[in-house]
Amino acid sequence: QDSERPGLVLSGDDQDVLLMQKGTMMRKVRSKNWKKLRYFRLKEDGMTVWHARQNILKCHKCIIISISDVETVRNGHESEVLRSLAEEFPLEQGFTIVFHGRRSNLDLVANSVEEAQIWMKGLQLLVDFVTNMDQQERLDQYRWRGWDCVNNRGDKNQDGRMSFHEVQRLLRLMNVEMEQEHAFQLFQAADTSQSDTLEGQEFIEFYKALTKRVEVLELFGNFSADGQKLTLLEFVDFLQEEQKEGDHASDLALELIDRHEPSESGKLRHVLSMDGFLSYLYSKDGDIFNPSCLPIYQDMTQPLNHYYINSSHNTYLVGDQLCGQSSVEGYIRALKRGCRCVEVDVWDGPSGEPVVYHGHTLTSRILFKEVVATLAQYAFQTSDYPVILSLENHCSFEQQEIIAHHLTEILGDQLLSTTLDGQLPTQLPSPEELQKKILVKGKKLSTLEEDLEEEEELETELEGEQEPELEPQFESETQELSPRSKDKNEKKSKAILCPSLSALVIYTKTVSFYNFTHSREHYRFYELSSFSETKAKNLIKETGNEFVQHNAWQLSRVYPSGLRTDSSNYNPQEFWNAGCQMGPSVAMNVQTAGLEMDIYDGLFRQNGGCGYVLKPEFLRDTHSSFHPERPISPFKAQTLQIQVISGQQLPKVDKTKEGSIVDPLVRVEIFGVRPDTTRQETSYVENNGFNPYWGQTLCFHLLVPELAMLRFLVKDYNWTSRNDFIGQYTLPWTCMQQGYRHIHLLSKDGTSLHPASLFVHICMLE
Repeated sequence: QDSERPGLVLSGDDQDVLLMQKGTMMRKVRSKNWKKLRYFRLKEDGMTVWHARQNILKCHKCIIISISDVETVRNGHESEVLRSLAEEFPLEQGFTIVFHGRRSNLDLVANSVEEAQIWMKGLQLLVDFVTNMDQQERLDQYRWRGWDCVNNRGDKNQDGRMSFHEVQRLLRLMNVEMEQEHAFQLFQAADTSQSDTLEGQEFIEFYKALTKRVEVLELFGNFSADGQKLTLLEFVDFLQEEQKEGDHASDLALELIDRHEPSESGKLRHVLSMDGFLSYLYSKDGDIFNPSCLPIYQDMTQPLNHYYINSSHNTYLVGDQLCGQSSVEGYIRALKRGCRCVEVDVWDGPSGEPVVYHGHTLTSRILFKEVVATLAQYAFQTSDYPVILSLENHCSFEQQEIIAHHLTEILGDQLLSTTLDGQLPTQLPSPEELQKKILVKGKKLSTLEEDLEEEEELETELEGEQEPELEPQFESETQELSPRSKDKNEKKSKAILCPSLSALVIYTKTVSFYNFTHSREHYRFYELSSFSETKAKNLIKETGNEFVQHNAWQLSRVYPSGLRTDSSNYNPQEFWNAGCQMGPSVAMNVQTAGLEMDIYDGLFRQNGGCGYVLKPEFLRDTHSSFHPERPISPFKAQTLQIQVISGQQLPKVDKTKEGSIVDPLVRVEIFGVRPDTTRQETSYVENNGFNPYWGQTLCFHLLVPELAMLRFLVKDYNWTSRNDFIGQYTLPWTCMQQGYRHIHLLSKDGTSLHPASLFVHICMLE
């Protein structure tokens, strides 16, 4: 029966995978002092790695790693943890499994270099295979994984078959309470061998019967004349009437049939079967997130300050802000998830080398040059658009020179060290113009105008073969711009900004904020200010329109309160409403999961995940009349109707309790301007996380839909305590598709909960 099982077809070149299936002992490493022997084995499905304390693998005693959760595999040289063990083990024996989302990496040390290579190459082969699987293949793999679970948990007597009693136990494991009579009917229908047991393919048929979608069958029947297929015209009617696809529905229907109809004869006849219809609804084409918003679709030629910019705060931390670990892994994770502004707190270090850590705390320290080397390697792996290095400089004059040296030498051509054309600009350059460039944000001794004038004078002097007198000029400039250093001789070296570091600050010069009038009269477009979240909130309430106008010509940064010692985040929405752009603006602790990061990830999921999202037009106008606290949209207000129809294969909240089954409810939350921010929820469905049905409609009225974010939150109802989180999905209003759509749920750390989903109907009315 397993011959019908889908999976990786191994060839003679895939011996690594076969060897992984035999299993081996390896050292699991968390720190220099935490190293434990563990047994690792790739399961026969090629989709799952199990590891345990010994080579007896049972579901309830081992940790399961799904290949679909793995992003990549790195060699030992790239791991700080493994590098700390270089005296104990050759780095070639170590490797790191990197997961999607915010899940911690897994560092391993094999028994030999050859064994490490087997696992590295084998895992990467499997990751590439899973990445290229289509939706149906993923569903098939999930079904067979369920059968493996049956063999280890549902199949009590371990005979490879399931009796009806074992099926009932399995249903509870699968998060569903089903009437005994109905369950027995499904069991008998799947038992084609009439052995009163299920095995292999029979279980798969039983599973398919369990996942039969009555609500989709009914929808299909509403548009199909014969109930067997949708003709091309019937499918076009569905796309126009329900999915609101408009005039291009005819061409789209042909594309979708070709993409989703499983039978070749159906494709030739331009008809869509029930299986093809379900495949369409469950695919990216039927997703609530508009596929046209997935690639880079926005105008990328406008000034930097016209975009929201994906930014991070305390990027170097992978733990809390008081005693957590500082690591270059924080920068790798942030950059790979599209972050375009990273923060570096740099302090004097031993042996003349600056170090990065959260000052005046017990957080660990990393070398500044390692951070810069990490930027050079990872800055443009996810996006070609510019990265802003937010430099929090606490160093002496001497170590500032080392900072400038490392930036120049390590980054090379990636570092922006002068204006793009050597001329004085009249506005900030665009992301398009700054591709593959790293910008330093920090203090600057002079203005761009003075720098360019100085360069011209220097060129003139060089042409006249005169020696330029640069050092005295910098000295007088420093004395003039750092008056406090005259009065505090003992702190002189730290009060003076190093000229070579100052010269690397071009379009992102930091200045103090006094008020908006002062900024308009005294500051330039390439100068930016930082605001604490408390200060920014007060400014939005008191002078919200001025804040909007300010952000239409200059960058601004909002940073989390210093009281957030747990690295929690503020909700970025209210600052986006005022046009705040980046980190210099809405700076987030990306290591911390939760509502705030869900909203943040939701906004930057669009536009190719490139880290830049164009602000609405009324937030890019220096004469805008928009006030985020008293909003009147220049466009029309809209009404949103969301029918929450059903859920599919929701995960259990407490997997340790065999008999526990979730009672799911759905909460729809809207975040936007204050009058639009609201939430509504469905009733809960008792004892069914497998295929719950709600069929409830929620209605929302929005004044400024252009700024709205929607969050679909699924919770397990519990009357004795706060409802437990099951899954969520967040997206911008502007990227939402109308009609019958699936919402593919994500976990707390932003990774896929496949195949868990919601089925909804979306309708927007003016």
